[in-house]
Amino acid sequence: MTETTKIQTNRSVKAIAEETIHTVGMALLLFFGVHTFVAENRYIPSSSMEPTLQIKDRLIIEKISYYFRKPERGEIIVFHPPDHPAIPNKGSVYIKRVIGLPGDSISIQNGTVYVNGTAINEPYIQSPPAYTLPTTDPALCPDGCFQPDRVENVKGLPSFVVPPQQLLGDGR
Repeated sequence: MTETTKIQTNRSVKAIAEETIHTVGMALLLFFGVHTFVAENRYIPSSSMEPTLQIKDRLIIEKISYYFRKPERGEIIVFHPPDHPAIPNKGSVYIKRVIGLPGDSISIQNGTVYVNGTAINEPYIQSPPAYTLPTTDPALCPDGCFQPDRVENVKGLPSFVVPPQQLLGDGR
């Protein structure tokens, strides 16, 4: 091999290495940018959203919409739950349907969900809720379920208000 051939080989190896590093760097930047700001994949591990979402379903979650508007009642959202003793797996990501918006009064009585004192139509649920909210009765709240700090009466129903800057989701 001549001296000229060695120099050309070294330059071409260096050029390939630089190009590879640049390409891999751009691919990683693009992946993390898309995953953080545009979309991400999710896997459904439980039956909490059946029949809408089935166990082992795979989803691509679009994130751009909520940069321009707030979630609406009935939409399915992905979120990190607040720190609350009644919430298991605080480090997990939750997928739930929005039933309560900030300022809404919520009551769940005899299998019916009431928002601001009016029963809501839930054609997407598999079965009605088998619990009562809000409740201050420990017998109705096994395993430290959610108990609001304040209960008020809305149209004759014990209710709690969704705090500002929060949503109430339901796994159905």
